Amino acid sequence: MASKIVPSRDLISLFRRSVRPCLRSCPQRPYYPRYTRQLATFSHSHHADAVSVIPSTVDTSSPDFQENKRQMDEAMTRLADIHATIAQGGPAKAREKHVKRGKMLVRDRITALIDPGTSFLELSQMAGYDMYGEDVPAGGIVTGIGTVEGVSCMIVANDSTVKGGTYYPITVKKHLRAQAIAQENKLPCIYLVDSGGANLPHQADVFPDRDHFGRIFYNQARMSAQGIPQISVVMGPCTAGGAYVPSMSDESIIVAEQGHIFLAGPPLVKAATGEVVSAEDLGGGKLHSEISGVTDYLAVDDAHALVLARRSVSNLNWSRHQSAALTPKEGSYKEPLYDPKELSGIVGTNLRRQIPAHEIIARIVDGSSFAEFKPSYGSTLVTGFGRIYGYPIGIVANNGILFSESSLKGAHFVQLCAKRQIPLVFLQNISGFMVGADAEKGGIAKNGAKLVTAVSCAEVPKFTVVFGSSAGAGNYGMCGRAYSPRFLWTWPNAKTSVMGAEQLSSVMEAVGKQVDPELKARIERESEATFGSARLWDDGIIPPEHTRRVLGMGLQASLGGEWKERETEWGVFRM
Repeated sequence: MASKIVPSRDLISLFRRSVRPCLRSCPQRPYYPRYTRQLATFSHSHHADAVSVIPSTVDTSSPDFQENKRQMDEAMTRLADIHATIAQGGPAKAREKHVKRGKMLVRDRITALIDPGTSFLELSQMAGYDMYGEDVPAGGIVTGIGTVEGVSCMIVANDSTVKGGTYYPITVKKHLRAQAIAQENKLPCIYLVDSGGANLPHQADVFPDRDHFGRIFYNQARMSAQGIPQISVVMGPCTAGGAYVPSMSDESIIVAEQGHIFLAGPPLVKAATGEVVSAEDLGGGKLHSEISGVTDYLAVDDAHALVLARRSVSNLNWSRHQSAALTPKEGSYKEPLYDPKELSGIVGTNLRRQIPAHEIIARIVDGSSFAEFKPSYGSTLVTGFGRIYGYPIGIVANNGILFSESSLKGAHFVQLCAKRQIPLVFLQNISGFMVGADAEKGGIAKNGAKLVTAVSCAEVPKFTVVFGSSAGAGNYGMCGRAYSPRFLWTWPNAKTSVMGAEQLSSVMEAVGKQVDPELKARIERESEATFGSARLWDDGIIPPEHTRRVLGMGLQASLGGEWKERETEWGVFRM
């Protein structure tokens, strides 16, 4: 027999002081017993969130869980091996040569730059993977968000052990993506420059177009005009157009007898003018710090330069830009009730099986507490309010295909969050919108468009995590890359495509066309998470268990933007 639940005295006292007097004056007094029964459910907690805790039904000992975990662990092991290789940078010979010159490796530079004990949120580590028929680890550039002197900064660091730090097309794209994140979130930029400039064999794809090499300097000028600090540390070559990185920075540091800045290096100068001059005399640290004024501080080595960079950040007076309104207080949040490590066993890699959205949410939000919005309507889309490290968020999560009802619910909820200035987190596992005669008669096109319009126009920060499939127009309604989420991360099992290889085969067969096995294999390969991440369709592939932590860092980074001052203006919703 179940034990009787007795409300605490404090809760009963609160009820007597507030609710009961109102009920006495209300003609609908027969509802009084219902309120007392509801009060009883709060016996174990005085906090309203108690009613919102997600109950989990996961059985970690079940064969399904164990098989899912095995599949995901294999995928994570493969990914970890790739990441470990990428993190080494260029080939051993190039690294040895780099270190013998007294230079620090790129990730060691970043570790020395950021505050001790803090994390570095590296972005797009897979950039350039298996793209050019040669190894270009991390695209030859490391980007990410780190804390320097208590300030969240965007760090862009060339890796000269990778093809001399030259810019491939993907390097340019990655650099520009980092600047876009910095601009949107008002993050000071620190450039650790060690690059030979554009990779000349790829010049047609890096030089003349709108989003090519020149856009880097345009962005620097625009961000500086907006009051977003630009700080450069020249730790090696800074050649040709690359010379504008320090020249267009608010403050520039150069390492003596190591950093060089010039529009044309000694070989080109000799070819153009016949003048024979050394790199140091042409553009060394002493010349630029004492004569040309291109740089502001002269460092003796890498370590000294990074100390000077930290000092520059400390003098930004940046605390006036930091938003304290959403900053969680110590001890103001609870960890999820359920272990995030269980996510791998819940999800697995077989996307034909339904992945329960509530179980994902329960392992991401504070205290596994989730105030679900419209839970009984359009239930293939889960919407509701929660918190991550104390930050309030609205969650939009796929729990099946998108119908008209779920699309309308999603649009409604996105509008609520935009009105209340609550950041949105999209948990994406979607095969698309419902199709068929009944769906079209029910207005799936216009109702899906309402969701797309709401997601497009909402001015609050948006974050997307693809934990399964991202297919067709569902990618649009769930804030895919084209809808400018502040950050978009994928899990190792994620697949992104217009449609899966099997669906493609079915469509071709339905119209009487022969299915090309090579095409099917190519579509399958191009939908893999590693393929998309290499091309910066996301900001990185993350282990499922790191999702909460990564989202927390993304939320923290977004606090400095101007979104709280902007009111959302909506496009026309077709009714």
